[in-house]
Amino acid sequence: MKTVILAGGIGTRLRPLTLKTPKPMLLLGKKPILEHLIEWNKKNGVKSFVLCVSYLRKSIEDYFGNGEKFGVNIEYAISNKPLATAGQLKTAEEFIDDSFVCMYGDSIFDFNLRNMIKQHKAKKAFVTMSLNEYKTNLEYGVIDVSKTGRVLSWKEKPEIKANVNMGCYVMEPKVFSLIPKNKPYGMDDVIKKAMTSKKLVSSFITKKGFTDIGNKASYEKASKEYTQKRGKNE
Repeated sequence: MKTVILAGGIGTRLRPLTLKTPKPMLLLGKKPILEHLIEWNKKNGVKSFVLCVSYLRKSIEDYFGNGEKFGVNIEYAISNKPLATAGQLKTAEEFIDDSFVCMYGDSIFDFNLRNMIKQHKAKKAFVTMSLNEYKTNLEYGVIDVSKTGRVLSWKEKPEIKANVNMGCYVMEPKVFSLIPKNKPYGMDDVIKKAMTSKKLVSSFITKKGFTDIGNKASYEKASKEYTQKRGKNE
């Protein structure tokens, strides 16, 4: 089993932090986000990686090398331009010949990846998506009305629940056939195409274990939470 990590994004929303540092190399504690991801995979039994790199890729390659000092094996799939999520995944095709894990390089995960892989194989799925049971409160009062416009109820700042994509997948190699080569292409387009083709797209739902680091506010929040968590464990 290999894990493909998409680590080539420009990180526009994190500027100026990403002007000289690729997003996956931003520090969380004393280690880059990407190192945390590799350690999490290793803890879950995956020790072989393909890093899809592009923007400021040399800093990633110089830090991780072939992975030997981290107790893993690392290969690099290189693109010279932004290709979006699935377009970047396509660059790893030559390294993959079996079921594999794919994940975004700007999130931190803490769920049971082993169980997700086992479920994927047991269900013989084409793709398994990790989903987070997300809850939030709307900022406004929600008013239900009838067809005639009569007000039926008022729910003040109600809680809503939804399963959101965490950006970690288990996939079969044939998924590459759904992705155009050397062209920006979104992962959502791949999943929709798979469903249209009647492929089994399964879900693995967890209530914990997901921190998205997409902008400066979320990065600061993740850094704070990591520091607090680390303090409790010491």
